[in-house]
Amino acid sequence: MESILPVKEWKSHVRPVLACKASEFKLMGYDNATQEDIWNCLSGKIWKGNPHKRLYEVVEDIFHLGTNVYMSYLTVNAYQEDDLEASIAALLNGS
Repeated sequence: MESILPVKEWKSHVRPVLACKASEFKLMGYDNATQEDIWNCLSGKIWKGNPHKRLYEVVEDIFHLGTNVYMSYLTVNAYQEDDLEASIAALLNGS
């Protein structure tokens, strides 16, 4: 029987799969795709709340991640980072 663990505990086991997915995205023109970004995207969009899954389910989720979900994740993150930078700049300029 295969173990059912929280998704975060499978990360070290699926590094080769993440590397494969990052390579796939790079071949599709997303040159800045990284394993960490892909993992964070899945954690934030697909695996909310760190659910318990089997290894094959985690691998399946990684391979099924589409560029549309990945780009949506990156876009939202970029806006959030811009807002943070703008907030910090406003605080510093207001002092």
